[in-house]
Amino acid sequence: MIDIKLVKKLREETKAGIADCKQVLEESNGNMDKAKELLKERGVLKAAKKGDRETTVGIVESYIHAGGKIGSLISLGCETDFVARTDEFKHLAREIAMQVAAMKPKDVEELTAQPYIRDQKMTIGDLIKQTIAKVGENIQVVQFTRQSF
Repeated sequence: MIDIKLVKKLREETKAGIADCKQVLEESNGNMDKAKELLKERGVLKAAKKGDRETTVGIVESYIHAGGKIGSLISLGCETDFVARTDEFKHLAREIAMQVAAMKPKDVEELTAQPYIRDQKMTIGDLIKQTIAKVGENIQVVQFTRQSF
């Protein structure tokens, strides 16, 4: 039996669902590091299953950097208006807009393959998959633009 305090701690650290936290803790015999790794693996699996779903709503996010000399605008799509209003989704949009401003990707494919500027161990695609696992919906970068002076 897994202590509820351990489940709560894992949930706070990963933002995963309570049932998912309890399940991976049971499978890992209470090992937090292994439980986190299992959640990460399953997040990728969840993201892959949702990849074919249509993203018909979302938000447009902007980011201005370097004293107004560089800016980006992205359209980030999801499945429902409910998810589009969540903090996780808005944060993801902001981070991707910042990535576009900083790294000058040519297209969405290049953007998703780039190392994330805040954590070089993961790509933007990985960051999107993590958010998909948290919110339970498909998320796609629809388009972006970058302007500079």
